[in-house]
Amino acid sequence: MTDDERVPEPVWARWRRPGPTAAQSRQDAWLAAAAVAGAVAVTALVTSMGAVPWDDTPHLVEQFAWGVALTAPLVVRRRFPVAALFAVGALFIGAQARHVADNLVPSVALFLAIFSAGAWGRDRARAKWARIAVIAVMFGWLGFGLVRFLVDPVPAFEGAAGPLDPVLASVLYGIGFNLLFFLTAYFFGDMAWVSARREAELEHRAEQLRRSQEQNTRGAIVAERVRIARDLHDVVAHHVSVMGVQAGAARRVLDRDPELAREALRTVEDTARTAIGELRGLLGVLRADPEEEVREGAGERSSPGLDQLPELAEQARSAGLAVAHGVYGEPRPVPEGVALSVYRIVQESLTNVVRHADASRADVRVRFLEKSLEVEVADDGRGRAGASGGAGFGLVGMRERVAVHGGELEAGPRRDAGYLVRARFPA
Repeated sequence: MTDDERVPEPVWARWRRPGPTAAQSRQDAWLAAAAVAGAVAVTALVTSMGAVPWDDTPHLVEQFAWGVALTAPLVVRRRFPVAALFAVGALFIGAQARHVADNLVPSVALFLAIFSAGAWGRDRARAKWARIAVIAVMFGWLGFGLVRFLVDPVPAFEGAAGPLDPVLASVLYGIGFNLLFFLTAYFFGDMAWVSARREAELEHRAEQLRRSQEQNTRGAIVAERVRIARDLHDVVAHHVSVMGVQAGAARRVLDRDPELAREALRTVEDTARTAIGELRGLLGVLRADPEEEVREGAGERSSPGLDQLPELAEQARSAGLAVAHGVYGEPRPVPEGVALSVYRIVQESLTNVVRHADASRADVRVRFLEKSLEVEVADDGRGRAGASGGAGFGLVGMRERVAVHGGELEAGPRRDAGYLVRARFPA
């Protein structure tokens, strides 16, 4: 069997039933012991009643021996089903040839042997032809008995009152009963094997489903970790960068311009509060019950979007960067996920300009095009290669955000000077 999610049908057509378990082998041992006891008991009853139709019935001890020999192979009916079938079939004919008194328990043993060969035979072709061969031999033996019955003097058939001739009725009854007997054993054996194969297939698919669910769960956990890491990076990096710049400015002018230092420290305080607010919002989303979050909707925990871009520009200006923000085209409603991605991309880009680029100016442009929404952040700095997110997790996070919405991201040095980040989202 393969590990595919759905195993091809030809593979299941070649399925082999596993051997019996230890518990099933013990059950077969108990069954054989019960059959042996039944054969001995029934033989004793039949001979005691004198209901033996033959005059040359062997001694009672020999009849007990036949009964034990006939039922003993049932102990391996599941481990060696074909061998047990041949053994029971041969002993069945031998017992009838010796005119053993009991025919009930041997018939039950033969039925179980045929059934077991169909239900447990690992080689299906061998199990099929073995049963057919045994059944054919049994009908041959039945035919021999019917011929001998017809040749011998016809019994009196006292009390016969049916519409058919007694001899014809006896022949038809014998043939019909044996047909029903053997076909039932053959049919139920095949049914048991098909049922076992279907159970194995269901167990296999259930295992594949469990593995698939585990993989999906692991994938979801990894994706959630990546999302959390991306959000934490976007929130913390931007605000800490602004705070660092403002704190450095306050330190430099603290002695000669206390008012300017006080303004810088006020900016640090405001930025810290904003960062704490966004972190609380992120932690609230992580701790919220999913059903509760769906009920509450986005009204109480709205994510930042296009309307907050001017605030980002203002924060960058407070860090000493001249930022121009422009919106081009006819504004239209944008999905919340896209708006948040635009906000985070602009936030990360401006953060990188403030931290890494020796820039004096940055342009933030939002374009509502006919088939897409485009956001662009360009600066005139002379920072090191990859300063605007080429290294670390910034550019990776931006690419992930754009990829989620099927968009495109361009990031790299400009031809003349500075760095350019452009993201395009399908409309």
